[in-house]
Amino acid sequence: MTPPVLAEEFEGLSVDGIVDRLLAGRASAAARGAFCITCSFQAEDMIVLDFLRKRQPNIPVLFLDTGYHFAETYAYRDRMAQAWNLNVQNLAAKQSVAEQEARFGILNQTDPARCCHLRKVEPLFAALEKFDVWFTGLRREQSPTRKNLKVLEHHELPSGKKLLKVSPLAAWTWGQVWKYTAEHKIDFLPLYDFGYRSIGCEPCTAVPAEGADVRSGRWGGRKLECGIHTESKRENE
Repeated sequence: MTPPVLAEEFEGLSVDGIVDRLLAGRASAAARGAFCITCSFQAEDMIVLDFLRKRQPNIPVLFLDTGYHFAETYAYRDRMAQAWNLNVQNLAAKQSVAEQEARFGILNQTDPARCCHLRKVEPLFAALEKFDVWFTGLRREQSPTRKNLKVLEHHELPSGKKLLKVSPLAAWTWGQVWKYTAEHKIDFLPLYDFGYRSIGCEPCTAVPAEGADVRSGRWGGRKLECGIHTESKRENE
């Protein structure tokens, strides 16, 4: 096991510096395929993925295939997976959408927290068991629930599995996201052209009101997080 990584050492580093330091410091872990990125194919995720794929072209890209995504999201995922030769790993719930709806009804309407847990949290946490470092595209600016986000956090899954959760864009603004996207000519999810700012499952995603929190269009305003970033335990430094 490599020595503990101190979170405060990563605050203020550039994205290049964050990624390079982690990859260099955990070369042996990287050889075992211990790095991954969760990717919903939103703009932030694509930027982090752009940094990573240039260093680890075969890094596992974990996509939560809930069965409820926009058709545009699926088409964009497939297009970018081919264009960037990505190692996409589609994670699905134990039950199909039809099976879940037959048993519980339309949970995204009646109990969205349970729906997210079944279709997102459970499959992701199961997949994360084999990884040591988990990259995300999270930013502090995205939501009040993320304002205290650190670039690097030590997390523990419900199973007891411990891993590093890395959010290289934590301090980035929305303007920086689009500046990088434009400068590096990254194709982006077409739904942004229609005013969407935070894009998840189609039944639970709407265009936010002008000036509102970017995640206010999710789940009809009933909640701000699906659970994949709140149900793991962040360890105290």
